Amino acid sequence: MAANALQSLAARIARASQTPSVKIGGTVTAVSRQSISVEGLSRYAQIGSLVSLEPGGLAEVIRLDRTSALVRPFSSDAPATLESIAWVEGPLSIFPCPQWQGRVVDAMARPIDGKSPLPRGPKPVPVQQPPPEAMTRSAISVPVLTGVRAVDVFTPLCLGQRIGIFAGSGVGKSTLLAMLARAEGFDAIVIALVGERGREVRHFIESTLGSNVARSVAVVATGDEDAMMQRLAPLTAFAIAEAFRNEGRNVLLIVDSITRYAHACRDVAMAAGEPPVARGYPPSVFSSLPRLLERAGPGGQSQGSITGIFSVLVDGDDHNDPVADSIRGTLDGHIVLDRGVAEGGRYPAIDLLASISRLADTAWTVEQRTAVAELRKLVARFEETRDLRALGGYVAGNDEELDRAVALVPKLYRCLTQRADDPPARDAFNAIAQALRADQAATATRAAS
Repeated sequence: MAANALQSLAARIARASQTPSVKIGGTVTAVSRQSISVEGLSRYAQIGSLVSLEPGGLAEVIRLDRTSALVRPFSSDAPATLESIAWVEGPLSIFPCPQWQGRVVDAMARPIDGKSPLPRGPKPVPVQQPPPEAMTRSAISVPVLTGVRAVDVFTPLCLGQRIGIFAGSGVGKSTLLAMLARAEGFDAIVIALVGERGREVRHFIESTLGSNVARSVAVVATGDEDAMMQRLAPLTAFAIAEAFRNEGRNVLLIVDSITRYAHACRDVAMAAGEPPVARGYPPSVFSSLPRLLERAGPGGQSQGSITGIFSVLVDGDDHNDPVADSIRGTLDGHIVLDRGVAEGGRYPAIDLLASISRLADTAWTVEQRTAVAELRKLVARFEETRDLRALGGYVAGNDEELDRAVALVPKLYRCLTQRADDPPARDAFNAIAQALRADQAATATRAAS
């Protein structure tokens, strides 16, 4: 009993020591739908500082000048009035711990699953953190089995890798993310659902994740929430993943979608007065993206890793969209989902030729690398002659390589087709080899008869 009392007293003293004895506030002088101007904070606040509004609500400092601070509330219905007081609270921090697994929280790490209050971790973790220094990171060397045959063969992943799933709307990004969330070899899963439809959140967490819910933390900011919450959700998810990684755990981090994070950053930056420079995006968006994405990856020698999978919504199916182009250059690979493949009924609708993993050579054996190169060559030959064959210009026997492509590629496509409720593939290379051998044997039998 005495030991428990001493521990309780020590915790109270620690909390008291973190509470400032003097609070600094300012006066609200202007209120608009997107921002609030506060006088008296300029000398004491920083960009990104948290501000509490009276009679209620939280906001973040998005611009400073000599006489006032411009703050943006996290909720569009914040009850701020002229001459009310705004208090500086410092940077936003959360207190994650392993007991958060199995829970669903909002962008400010408040529980929204109707369960008990979240336990408090031992130390604060700022949601805004710089990426680890390059030379402190461990090398990436351990392959990951995702269970998705097309990914494991053509774009294999490794622990600590960051890869993007690029696609337009309605092509199967969320379904592929759900399939990848079943990957083995991870101690924890952190999921950020940014700008999603409200009805899809519960379905994704309860139905799609299945048994993985127990080791997952979901951070949710739905499409009806303010841009500030959608901008904050990935930052909170990264902070939780970093806390787990620093404990030596291997974390799978999924963000759906990073494009909506960029849209939210654009909204906030334009409210702060930044001019648009590239298709309506202010300059700070393109500096925010690599600063966020670089936080994923391997940790130090005694730490774990964060394997990042980020969905990228390609506006209008334009893969040269400036946001998509910036993200593609930052990540360690990209999986491209093609609408034409989806319309043909092959799911996941991965464009095998346009997708690439920059760490594939680390995951493949020498034999696998040779086999994939041969398969890619056959797929390229098959696709480049699609129109010729549709017009009846193909005659078997004139081109040996094309004959092989016509014989094998459709069977390869059938083998790579995989539904979300299919069991994960344990050995994708062996499954493809067996399927192709079985078809070849059946073809030979028919020819002999």
